[in-house]
Amino acid sequence: MSPVLQLAAAADPAGLLPAREQMALSLGWHIVLACFGVAFPAMILVMHWRGVHRDDPVALELAKRWSKVSAVLFAIGAVSGTVLSFEMGLLWPGLMGRFGDVLGLPFAFEGLSFFVEAIFLGIYLYGWGRMKPRVHLLMLVPMAAAGVVGTFCVLAVNSWMNWPTGFRMVDGEVTDVNPWRAMFNDRVWLQFGHMWVAAYMVVGFSVAAVYAVGMLRGRRDEHHRLGFLVPFVFASVAALCQPVVGHVLGFGMGDHQPAKLAAFELAETTTDGPSPLRIGGWYDDGEVKGTLDIPRLGSIIAENSFTKPVRGLDTIPEEDRPPVTLTHWAFQSMVGLGTLLAAGVALFWLARWRRVDLLGRRWFLRAVSLAGVVAALAMELGWIATEVGRQPWIVYGVLRTEDAAGDSSGLWWLFGTTVVVYAGMTVGAVVVLRSMARRWRAGETDLPSPYGPALVSASSEEVSR
Repeated sequence: MSPVLQLAAAADPAGLLPAREQMALSLGWHIVLACFGVAFPAMILVMHWRGVHRDDPVALELAKRWSKVSAVLFAIGAVSGTVLSFEMGLLWPGLMGRFGDVLGLPFAFEGLSFFVEAIFLGIYLYGWGRMKPRVHLLMLVPMAAAGVVGTFCVLAVNSWMNWPTGFRMVDGEVTDVNPWRAMFNDRVWLQFGHMWVAAYMVVGFSVAAVYAVGMLRGRRDEHHRLGFLVPFVFASVAALCQPVVGHVLGFGMGDHQPAKLAAFELAETTTDGPSPLRIGGWYDDGEVKGTLDIPRLGSIIAENSFTKPVRGLDTIPEEDRPPVTLTHWAFQSMVGLGTLLAAGVALFWLARWRRVDLLGRRWFLRAVSLAGVVAALAMELGWIATEVGRQPWIVYGVLRTEDAAGDSSGLWWLFGTTVVVYAGMTVGAVVVLRSMARRWRAGETDLPSPYGPALVSASSEEVSR
């Protein structure tokens, strides 16, 4: 580290490091649950629709079970999401104090979306056996829509942090605030699309993995085959679309965030001709080491050009560069894992087209049983790449991260408490979901409360009268 950067690190506010650790933990943990809020209702909707329109009791039972799993995950996500809403102001007073008027609109809509999703999830859960089938099915529509809208609002804030608009800075003061322009900034739709597709990959592969494990253990009935295929179809479409969405999202990055792109591509200097694609390697004292270079491919992928080079880190002041090696490895690992998942689903559907049933092959089921973890890891790496790659800015080109943090070293206590709370919620979720699965396998379908009244059917009530 240069003397300039060492001096800057020594002058960082006391709250900077704990704030970074807290946000990394909270966002990294919550984002997985948020994926289920986005994608799982759509999968339940398809399964319920199949049960109603094809008179398929297996599909209806799966929809009922999935809705109960969704309720457990939603309850835990409500806790972590509430924590995040407080953290933004507590950990980053310099951000929310200055730009609260700019960011208030999407946060308000996100809160409303959360309440709508919670209301209709409750109605849907209560409605089994109490509502007309088609009306009951329709309760999933606002629930799914609310999950998508809420995610859009959160992504609007993050997109704005990368592409700030909707205000002017005059003598260090924020003026001419246009919250709608800030919310619908220039990159919001692409960034939302990238995350929306990622959510279907995470949830689709995760749910399919559960049934793949069941089939590995000999449970090859219609329940497991259908429980595998529906989420796997969602995951397949998402995995094949994601490389295209991600590539389009990268358009213009070389002009707007050249430091991030240079870190992605590990470009230490601007070449005279087309840049190579550098696989692996690391950046050490201004020198790139240990890479496998493929000529010209870097310019083709990053700049959509056969001749335009990627702008190098040598053109960017050292204090404005992100942690290069971490950003590079996070980005390339995300791309590698995403490509692996896309190749896997392409293989499955090619084999199915040729009438080869890979669900009978144990090696394939073992691979799918890991796919949910791989998809979640790819998503987390993507967030690391985009957030670490934006550093040292919390609002790109406007506000540095250290200027947004507070001076309280007591935030370490908050971080420690959050670790304990999140660990407890994780253990609790695993215990509850495993208990539900064991009772379902034992033949219990309604999972009644041990202290609640029994559900009395309409016919039983008529007989009693």
